[in-house]
Amino acid sequence: MVDGVGLPSPSSATESGPRWQSPPGTPAGPPPTDRALRVGVGGPVGSGKTALVAALCRVLAGRVRLAVVTNDIYTTEDADFLRAAGVLDPVRIRAVETGCCPHTAIRDDITANLDAVEDLEAELGRLDLILVESGGDNLTATFSYGLIDRQIFVIDVAGGDKVPRKGGPGVANSDLLVINKTDLAPLVGADLEVMARDAAAMRGERADRPVLFTNLRSDTGAADVADWVLAQLPSPAHPR
Repeated sequence: MVDGVGLPSPSSATESGPRWQSPPGTPAGPPPTDRALRVGVGGPVGSGKTALVAALCRVLAGRVRLAVVTNDIYTTEDADFLRAAGVLDPVRIRAVETGCCPHTAIRDDITANLDAVEDLEAELGRLDLILVESGGDNLTATFSYGLIDRQIFVIDVAGGDKVPRKGGPGVANSDLLVINKTDLAPLVGADLEVMARDAAAMRGERADRPVLFTNLRSDTGAADVADWVLAQLPSPAHPR
């Protein structure tokens, strides 16, 4: 099955359901009404997390009161990229240098990220949305729901069409799975229909946990991700 932009739509999950299941975690609750919605963007190294954050800023910056927290191990590389790209006022971007494996700062000891989020809210006033980008990790990376309210997990086509069926908590349980770099499929011999099928099987094809395909070099699919983010907000968005 192919959707309106030429990218595959997930097919039906297998009757037996997902073949991989993450340990039980705290499910996503209702969106907060007393503070900004916090959306985590995680995924393996090079999958396109920063490109997705940049694309979301371009689409959403004039529609919601938005800020961003980035994570890198020893640098401010991702925050510097976003500032240089001019996708958001630099005062709305904070960089966290984790000094450790990226998953530690988004799942195990979230103090530095919570401080960055709270500093943004204290300095900028009421916000609608804060994007928290993880440093590049692997398929085991996942956010603590003590830090974020919704999770986007980004994988890419360059690793081959086997990646979704390898599973992991991000692939199986994130609120939104993004499969990026669809333009590379013919170059690496990846079948997007296979990736859609296996992603649906891993995720149980739940309507509240969709899969979207993107090519962020051309912003293909970015608007669909932005629409999903907007749908998570508890009330109509306000211009920043």
